[in-house]
Amino acid sequence: MSEAEAEANAVHRPIGVAIVAVLAGLSGVVDVITGILLMFEGGNPEISEAFGGPNGVLAAAIGSILLGVVVLALSFLIWLGRWVARMIVTVLQALSLIQSLFLAVANLGNPVGEWASVLVSAIVLILLWTRPASAFFRASEVASD
Repeated sequence: MSEAEAEANAVHRPIGVAIVAVLAGLSGVVDVITGILLMFEGGNPEISEAFGGPNGVLAAAIGSILLGVVVLALSFLIWLGRWVARMIVTVLQALSLIQSLFLAVANLGNPVGEWASVLVSAIVLILLWTRPASAFFRASEVASD
């Protein structure tokens, strides 16, 4: 096997990384949809009170939308094996998990959707740090240098 073939095999994307990229994208979509739906709930007195008023609801909605858009963009970089994207997605998925867990437990919005988001974020975090994924990210960084 030549050195070029060995390098090509070293950066082969494992199925787990492909799943992570797709699930990260899915999580981003869920966050965007949650934010959009939350924007329409600003007039609901119960939800408004839970967020400290209509401005709190709006801030949470905008935060959820922005988080989702960033995760969507980063899911593409995960697909490419970028180590920095892996770190950023890890932090953002943890934040998404916390936010969705809060919304699900507080019964704000659709609890089924929030629990689904919690599950997706947890799976993404687990798959992002498997041994094959770690090897892929290391090899992709070496190959891109």
